[in-house]
Amino acid sequence: MSAGAKLELLGLIDGAVKDGWAHARACRVLDLADVRAHRWRARLRETGTLEDRDPGGGAVHGILDWEEAAILDLIEMWGHVDLSHRKIAYRGSYVGAVFVSPSTVLRVALKHKVQLPGEPVRAKPVMPALPQIAWERNRIWIWDATHFTRSKRVAYAIVDVVTRYWIGYLLTSEQTSTQAQLLFARALEDQDLLDADGLPPSIEDDGLPVLIAWSDNGSEMTALDTRKFMALMAITQHHGRPGTPTDQAHIESFFSHLKGDWPHLTEITDPAVLDAELARVRTDYNTRRLHASIGYVTPDDEHHGRGPRIRRARAAGMRRARARRIAENRASKS
Repeated sequence: MSAGAKLELLGLIDGAVKDGWAHARACRVLDLADVRAHRWRARLRETGTLEDRDPGGGAVHGILDWEEAAILDLIEMWGHVDLSHRKIAYRGSYVGAVFVSPSTVLRVALKHKVQLPGEPVRAKPVMPALPQIAWERNRIWIWDATHFTRSKRVAYAIVDVVTRYWIGYLLTSEQTSTQAQLLFARALEDQDLLDADGLPPSIEDDGLPVLIAWSDNGSEMTALDTRKFMALMAITQHHGRPGTPTDQAHIESFFSHLKGDWPHLTEITDPAVLDAELARVRTDYNTRRLHASIGYVTPDDEHHGRGPRIRRARAAGMRRARARRIAENRASKS
């Protein structure tokens, strides 16, 4: 109730009392507790106003001032990389700066009128791809090519479906089975999947292949020479349905992020410069960029087994941060 309405009620009561009414009866007619009217009068004498004061208090787990400042620092430092409030929240725990939820980051950003670019919403698959294969690194590789028209080059890339690690790439001017063989030969060597004699991985005891190469039905993917090479390397090929790019959503999403997060790549005209930039971007993608589908850690962390430990550390840090906020907020209000 506003201060003006309270003054009007007190005026009506005073007028009724002046005309001979009892104070309690006047209050009853106005549907106002007699004791409340007396409290209003006492407050008016003491403070000179009937405006409602700030009730004070607040959530005992509310974020602290330094946490709010840390969130703003994270947005300024990592906003151009992480793009969304969700990744900023996980970035805070990843670098050990602050442990907060994505909704808290969003509230702080809205409070300070800070706008993040955001990321498109991507539906998660209802079940793992190729469920019969063990869901672990270096078991399912997906590969495809994308064009950089200004430099007149094609970039092949291999991504680990499980860890989202960018295994390798090949920048070339042609799209033949030769490029496919060179791409996989480099990738197998990079991941130490060849033995001392340079021989490929073998078939497991259960008959399932150690490595699956997942792709669309491009001519170089289905070429006889490519199939022979894959068989020689003990790699099983898996092809999506013709005309259905969503069957290769992992690699399509990868190329979308590659050109969306590093748009300058599409403007490069010198193939040598593009090759050098792709090498640098591959390092950034694998070691700096947090990936939502693997629990907001970097692909390098997930690929080399650090992901579960980082996710457990964040969960523990969130619990500690909440307990600390409650203790400090209670202490400051006592």
